Amino acid sequence: MEPGSDDFLPPPECPVFEPSWAEFRDPLGYIAKIRPIAEKSGICKIRPPADWQPPFAVEVDNFRFTPRIQRLNELEAQTRVKLNYLDQIAKFWEIQGSSLKIPNVERRILDLYSLSKIVVEEGGYEAICKDRRWARVAQRLNYPPGKNIGSLLRSHYERIVYPYEMYQSGANLVQCNTRPFDNEEKDKEYKPHSIPLRQSVQPSKFNSYGRRAKRLQPDIESYVCRMCSRGDEDDKLLLCDGCDDNYHIFCLLPPLPEIPKGVWRCPKCVMAECKRPPEAFGFEQATREYTLQSFGEMADSFKADYFNMPVHMVPTELVEKEFWRLVNSIEEDVTVEYGADIHSKEFGSGFPVSDSKRHLTPEEEEYATSGWNLNVMPVLEQSVLCHINADISGMKVPWLYVGMVFSAFCWHIEDHWSYSINYLHWGEPKTWYGVPSLAAEHLEEVMKKLTPELFDSQPDLLHQLVTLMNPNTLMSHGVPVVRTNQCAGEFVITFPRAYHSGFNQGYNFAEAVNFCTADWLPAGRQCIEHYRRLRRYCVFSHEELICKMAACPEKLDLNLAAAVHKEMFIMVQEERRLRKALLEKGVTEAEREAFELLPDDERQCIKCKTTCFLSALACYDCPDGLVCLSHINDLCKCSSSRQYLRYRYTLDELPAMLHKLKVRAESFDTWANKVRVALEVEDGRKRSLEELRALESEARERRFPNSELLQRLKNCLSEAEACVSRALGLVSGQEAGPHRVAGLQMTLAELRAFLDQMNNLPCAMHQIGDVKGILEQVEAYQAEAREALASLPSSPGLLQSLLERGQQLGVEVPEAQQLQRQVEQAQWLDEVKRTLAPSARRGTLAVMRGLLVAGASVAPSPAVDKARAELQELLTIAERWEEKAHLCLEARQKHPPATLEAIIREAENIPVHLPNIQALKEALAKARAWIADVDEIQNGDHYPCLDDLEGLVAVGRDLPVGLEELRQLELQVLTAHSWREKASKTFLKKNSCYTLLEVLCPCADAGSDSTKRSRWMEKELGLYKSDTELLGLSAQDLRDPGSVIVAFKEGEQKEKEGILQLRRTNSAKPSPLASSTTASSATSICVCGQVPAGVGALQCDLCQDWFHGRCVSVPHLLSSPRPNPTSSPLLAWWEWDTKFLCPLCMRSRRPRLETILALLVALQRLPVRLPEGEALQCLTERAISWQGRARQALASEDVTALLGRLAELRQRLQAEPRPEEPSACPSAPASDPLREGSGKNMPKVQGLLENGDSVTSSEKVALEEGSGKRDLELLSSLLPQLNGPALELPEATRAPLEELLMEGDLLEVTLDENHSIWQLLQAGQSPDLERIRTLLELEKAERHGSRARGRALERRRRRKVDRGGEGDDPAREELEPKRVRSSGPEAEEAQEEEELEEETGGEGPPTSLPTTGSPSTQENQNGLEPAPGATLGPLAPFSTLTPRLQLPSPQQPPLQQL
Repeated sequence: MEPGSDDFLPPPECPVFEPSWAEFRDPLGYIAKIRPIAEKSGICKIRPPADWQPPFAVEVDNFRFTPRIQRLNELEAQTRVKLNYLDQIAKFWEIQGSSLKIPNVERRILDLYSLSKIVVEEGGYEAICKDRRWARVAQRLNYPPGKNIGSLLRSHYERIVYPYEMYQSGANLVQCNTRPFDNEEKDKEYKPHSIPLRQSVQPSKFNSYGRRAKRLQPDIESYVCRMCSRGDEDDKLLLCDGCDDNYHIFCLLPPLPEIPKGVWRCPKCVMAECKRPPEAFGFEQATREYTLQSFGEMADSFKADYFNMPVHMVPTELVEKEFWRLVNSIEEDVTVEYGADIHSKEFGSGFPVSDSKRHLTPEEEEYATSGWNLNVMPVLEQSVLCHINADISGMKVPWLYVGMVFSAFCWHIEDHWSYSINYLHWGEPKTWYGVPSLAAEHLEEVMKKLTPELFDSQPDLLHQLVTLMNPNTLMSHGVPVVRTNQCAGEFVITFPRAYHSGFNQGYNFAEAVNFCTADWLPAGRQCIEHYRRLRRYCVFSHEELICKMAACPEKLDLNLAAAVHKEMFIMVQEERRLRKALLEKGVTEAEREAFELLPDDERQCIKCKTTCFLSALACYDCPDGLVCLSHINDLCKCSSSRQYLRYRYTLDELPAMLHKLKVRAESFDTWANKVRVALEVEDGRKRSLEELRALESEARERRFPNSELLQRLKNCLSEAEACVSRALGLVSGQEAGPHRVAGLQMTLAELRAFLDQMNNLPCAMHQIGDVKGILEQVEAYQAEAREALASLPSSPGLLQSLLERGQQLGVEVPEAQQLQRQVEQAQWLDEVKRTLAPSARRGTLAVMRGLLVAGASVAPSPAVDKARAELQELLTIAERWEEKAHLCLEARQKHPPATLEAIIREAENIPVHLPNIQALKEALAKARAWIADVDEIQNGDHYPCLDDLEGLVAVGRDLPVGLEELRQLELQVLTAHSWREKASKTFLKKNSCYTLLEVLCPCADAGSDSTKRSRWMEKELGLYKSDTELLGLSAQDLRDPGSVIVAFKEGEQKEKEGILQLRRTNSAKPSPLASSTTASSATSICVCGQVPAGVGALQCDLCQDWFHGRCVSVPHLLSSPRPNPTSSPLLAWWEWDTKFLCPLCMRSRRPRLETILALLVALQRLPVRLPEGEALQCLTERAISWQGRARQALASEDVTALLGRLAELRQRLQAEPRPEEPSACPSAPASDPLREGSGKNMPKVQGLLENGDSVTSSEKVALEEGSGKRDLELLSSLLPQLNGPALELPEATRAPLEELLMEGDLLEVTLDENHSIWQLLQAGQSPDLERIRTLLELEKAERHGSRARGRALERRRRRKVDRGGEGDDPAREELEPKRVRSSGPEAEEAQEEEELEEETGGEGPPTSLPTTGSPSTQENQNGLEPAPGATLGPLAPFSTLTPRLQLPSPQQPPLQQL
C-alpha cells in the first residue's frame, strides 16, 4: 500500500461450506471432498449443522493463564523497519547530547525513514541539491505541491538525517550545531520503544548521555591528537568519553569553535554505536495472571472505552480498518494482550474428553468421540499423525487461544506444512486472512523485498509468527489474499503451506490443532527439503513416519496405503542414490542403528539440522556429531576410512516393505471376488461357516472400506451364527434335561420353521442333522404322552418318567403340561406326610409356611384340601406359643423362673421348632446358674469383693428372668460406691490426678525422682491410670486381705528407704538461690518443666527438691492475728507457717485422724470388700502407730524441758511493748503458740464487732486489703530483728525428732504431733530469712490478683441474697471435712470461691496446680487445731493471710524491688 493511503480495502471472501449431517459424520472424508475448491484459497470456513453444539468443557474457575503483550505498530513489517530506523537515529543524536524531535510537516509527522530511502533512490543528497529535485521528493512523500515543502524537507534532512547518514557511510563528521533541536518547540520529541526483545539499539553502558567537558590534564603530556599526531595546544585537545582517544577541536571536520560541554564521543565511537545490529524480535509475556472472567472484563472494558460504544455494537468493518490503521502507524502505540498457545493438556480442552478425571453425560460422551472434536481429529484412522506416538503439543494436542480486540496472529504456515483446524467456542468473531500454497514463495519474496532489514538480522522471521504485512500491500504486489470472519461455533481450516494471519474482533475463546491426511504426504516431503535448505529443526522425522506406516501396512486405510507406497518408493530410490555416492566416497564401514530410540537432538545433521532416520554418516574420531547423506562432505576432515554409515534398514529390507504396501493397496479387489462367489454359491458348493468368518476377519484386519458386499457377508454370518447357537442350545437342552435354563424352549412349530431356515442359508452347517433328529424324537414323545393321559389314573412312576423324558427334549409339547400338574400334586402330598410324621425332625415355622404356600399352587383335590387345613391349624397354634415366649423375653416386668418353666413344659408338646421357646429355655438355664453363683459367693469365707458383685449384677440385669437376689446385690454395690465416693471426697483434692487407692497406699517408688515426676506428669495429662501398680498387686491379689496388708507393709518400708535416697540426691543438687548455679543433669526441675532459678524458688521440706514459688501452693507466714496491740508475738518466728511440701510429696487433702476413723466405722458396716477399705485400715494403723511414737517422744524429759523454755520465750516476746506499732489496728485475742489441744475451736475475742453481718462484703474486702497491706509491711520490717536459734537442740534429741517428722510427713493424715515436732525443730535452728522473703514476695503478688476475685465474690453474694439464699447441706458438710472445721465468713468465702471457679471455668487470677504442698493450705495438715481467732471475721489484722489456691501474677516485681 502506498504511503499516505489510509483506507483499508478488504480482500475477497474465502469459500464457506455447510455440510449435511451425512457429510458431517466423516470429517476427513468431507475435507478431502472440498479440498479441490478450498485449496485454491488457502483457507476455508465450515459451518456445522445447526444442532451440533458441543458443550464448553473447560473448568472456568480453575483456568488461569498469562497472556502475551502485543504492541500493534511493531507487528507490521514495514512499520517495524521505520521504528527501528527511528530508534537508531534517536540513539545517534542521544550520543551527540541531543534528543530527537520529529518535525511536523503539513500537520503530520515527517516519515524520516521514507525521506531517507527516497533521497537514496533519487541519487543522494548532493545530486538532489544540484538538480533541485526536493519538490519531487515531497511529491513522492504524498505532500501537496506548491507550498515550498521541498525546501522545508531539505532543511529537515540536513539538520536531522544527513549527519546520521554521513556517520553510517563512515565519514569523519561532527555536527557543528551540537543541539540542533533546541529551537524546534513545535516538533514531537521521539522516545525509543522500550520492549527488551525488540530494541534495535541497546542502552549504552555509560551512566549518562549528558554533555560533559573532559579536558586533558596538564600533567599528562603523552596524549596526542589522532588526526594530526601532535600533542601541542593541549587546552584544545578533546578526550573521547567512549575510547579515551584525543582530538584537536580544529582537526575535526568541521572544526569545533570551543570545547563542548558534557559527554562527547569521537566519530569512531558514534559509528560503532549506531551500526550495532538489532536483536531478534519476539513477544513479551505479561506479568499478570488472568482467569477467563478477569480477562473478559479487561477485554470488554478496553474495547468499549476505545470505540466509545457497547462492544456488541461495534461493526466488524470498523474494527478491521482501525486495526490496520494502528498497525501502520508510527505515532500511536496501542498495546493489547493475547492468551495464545495455551496447552490443553495442562489447562483442559474446550471439548469434552474421555478420560478418568470425571464422568461424562451421554451428550458429552457423544461429542467426546466425535471426529470434529479437535482432540480426536488428529488421531483418526485416516490421519497420518495417529502413527506418531509422542503427544506433540499444538500438532496432536490442541492449543487454546483467549483473545481480545486487536490481538493478532501473524503471517505463518504450519509446522511441516500440515493442515490446521480452528474452532471458535464462543465470543466475538476472529478475522482471518489466507494465501494459497501456490503463492507462498511469492509472499515470502514480497516481504523480503519490502523489508530486507528485518530478514538480514532474522532470516527465519516468518517462522517466528511475529510479523504482519498489510494484505493490501501484498495484493498490490500480486499476492492473492482472501479473508473471512469466523463466528462462534464455526471451523476454519488452513491447507498445507497456506500462509494465514488475522486478529480478534473482541473477547473470544478458540481452540486449534494440526492434522495430516494421505494427500499431505508429498507436501510433507517437500517441507523437509525446504527445512533442510533453511537449516531449520524438524518437529518429527518424516522418514520415520513413512517407515512406521510401511512396517504395518495392514493397519492403513487403502487410500493411505497407496499414498504411503508412492512416498516410500521415492524415498527408497533417493536412499539408493545417496548410499551409492557414499560408497564412491570410500566409506565402507556400516552398523545398524535404531534411530527411533535416540533423542532427536542426538540424530540431527550438524549441517542442515534435519532429523535422520534411514541413515546417517558418523566418524569414529568425532563421535559428537553426524550428518545426513546429503552432506557427507560436511562431517569432518577425517579420512573416509574413519567414517562409517549408521543405517536403520538395509537396501534389501526396504523393497520388502514396499511390496507389503503394494499388496495392501491391491488386496480389496481379490477379497471382493471371493465373497461374491461364496454368497451366491456360483460354483455350487456351500462354504463352511469358518470360511465365511475368515473372509470377514480379513476385511476387518485389512481395514477394507465399508461396502454393500461386506454388509451382505456380515448379515449372512450373523444369521448363520444365530442358527448354530440355537441348534447348540437345543442339543445342550437335551443333555441338561430338567436343569436347562428356562425360556430357551421352542414350540414344535418353531422347530420345524427353524429347520427350514438352516436349509436355506448359503453355508454348510453340520448341526442340521442334529436338529432333524430332535424333531423326530419330539414327534414320537408326543404320541406316547397322549396315550398315557388317555388311560388315567396311571401309576405315578409312569407319569414322572414321561415328564422327565419330555423335559430332556428341550421342546415344548402341549401334553407335557398336563403331566406336570399330576406329578406336582402327588409330590406335595408326600412332602406334607413326611414333615408331620412323629419320627421326623421338627420343622420350623418357615417350613410350615412354605408348605402352605406350595399347596396353594398345587392343583386342587380332596386330599390336598384336607392336608392344607391340618397344616394351617398347626401353624396357628405354634405362632401363638411363639408370640407368648417373645413377650416373656421382651417384657419390662420380668417373670419368675417358675412361670417360665410352666410355659416351656406346655410348648414341648407342639411338633414344631420354636426359636423363642428355645431362647427362653436357655435364659432359664443361665438364671439357675447365676443363682448358684450368688449362693456360692455369699456363703464364702470372706465378704465378696466389689468387682465380683458388680459382675454378677451386670449379668443378672441382662437376664429376662425375675431374680429376687438381684435387688439385694444392687443395694450392696450402691452402698459400697457411696462409701468409696465419700472417702474420695475426704482424701482427694479437687480435680486430683490420683485415684483413692493410690493416695491410700504408700509411694513405693519415692526414691526415684525421675520416675515419680514422670508418673505425676502423666497423671496430670491423663496418660497414667493404675490403682495397684505401686503395690505390685494384680487384680486377683486384691481379693485377698492378707496380700493387701503384706504389700502395704512392704510398701511402707520401700517408701521410707526411697524418700531417704531421694533426700540425699536432691540435697546434692545446686541451690537455685546460689549465684554460681549452673545447669547440669542433676539440676532440679519444677513441675512446670523448667529449672527453678533465682529469687522465688522454694525447697520441699520432705524431698528436698526445688520448685518455682509461683507454680505451687505456698504457706502463709501467720495463720492467726497477733494477740493485742502492745505485744509483739510476731517475733516468735518459729511459729510462722513456713513449712512447704511439694505437690509430689503431698498427694491428698490429708484429713484428720478423727475423720478417717469415722470412715472406718462406716466401712465395718459394709458387707462388701473394697481394696480401698483395706488400704485405709493399713493407713490408719500406720498413723496411730506413728502418733504413739510421736507422743512418747514429745513426753520425754528432754523434749518437755525444751518446750517449757520455748513457752517462756514466747511470753517474754508478748510482754515487750511495741510503741511504734500503729494504734489503728484493732485488738485480737491471744493464741497458743504451739496450738496444742484437742482440736476444738478457741472462743472468739470480744474486741471484734458484735454483729459481723452489719458490715457489707465490699467493706470487708476494703478492710482486708488495707489491713493485709499493713500486715505484710509489718512482717517485712521485722525481718532484721529476727535472730536465732531460739533453743539449742542436742544432736541426740534432734535426730530422732527429724526422723519422726520425716515419717509423719509421709503420712497422708493430719496429726497435731507433726506440727508440734516441726515447731520445736524450727526453734532449734536459725530463721530461714531467704524462704521468709520469698513467701512475703509471693503473698504480695497474690494479694494483687485477689482483688478482682473479691469483687466477683461480692457480686455472687448479692445474687444469692436476691434469690433468697440457699440452705446448708449437712451431707455435703459431712463429706467435706474442711468445711466442718471452718466456720464463719472465711469458710463461706472459701466455698464461694470454689463455686465461682466451677462457674467461671477458672477465669480470674491464675490458680495453682491441683497437687499442693503448703502445710497451711490444705485441711490444716500441720496437725494442729486452728489457734484462737483463726476463724474471726475479716476485720482481723492478719485475716488476709488465709491461704488461697492461686498463683501470683508473673508480672509482679522481684524481691529486691519491694
